[in-house]
Amino acid sequence: MRFSGSALGVVLVALILGLLAAPVRAETGTTERAAAPTVNEIRIFGRSVKGRALRAYRVGDPASKTKVVMISGMHGNEPGPARILERLIRGGPIAGADIWLVPYLNRDGLARHTRKNARGVDLNRNFPVSWVRRPGHYNSGPRPASEPETRSLIRFLGNVRPTYVISMHQPLNGVDTSYGKARPLALRLVEGLRLPAKVFHCNSGCHGTMTQWFNRTYAGAALTVEYGARMTTTQVYRTGPTGLLGSVFASR
Repeated sequence: MRFSGSALGVVLVALILGLLAAPVRAETGTTERAAAPTVNEIRIFGRSVKGRALRAYRVGDPASKTKVVMISGMHGNEPGPARILERLIRGGPIAGADIWLVPYLNRDGLARHTRKNARGVDLNRNFPVSWVRRPGHYNSGPRPASEPETRSLIRFLGNVRPTYVISMHQPLNGVDTSYGKARPLALRLVEGLRLPAKVFHCNSGCHGTMTQWFNRTYAGAALTVEYGARMTTTQVYRTGPTGLLGSVFASR
């Protein structure tokens, strides 16, 4: 899917507004204070191949024991789910969970409207569990965690140690129910997002995906949510935000 000029403008404006709306913590640990009624913190947790900042927006209750990370934009040509995360960033206060939102993991791919990062690597085949060298459309990179975006997310998730990780994609339209420990979360998402339950096999097999790595490495549960190629306004403004929050026992 390609952005229209107006859609790209919305994305850029959202990024700029996000930068001005909350405290920013860089890799050095420094924090700049600003008015932030909804966002508690913006953490720059890494840089892309081209040096673009990778940002995580913290919303909800930092004292909550339920830690959540929601990720979109792992593939630069799948921009739709980021619109839902932007709604969570810009909306009213959230209670019930400590939530980190990563709307754009693959910022170089977003700028180029490509699935892969600036080095032509599919970030969701680059994680160091069940990694297999793959060329072509699913290019997994020269070695596990070869890409700065992958390494940055690995460090970030290791620091947060989330209870739940929700990785959002397009266009397969469903919620992955293949991981046993993530199944309760998956069923809540199926109901809340009004998407079908599915098992995703990554075409020729899943290798080096973020959910594989996280589920093998940590006690928390990670799964994939896939929206269709074209998202509806109801999904962006209603079922998406409320369904995501409800699945992790949060609300606004």
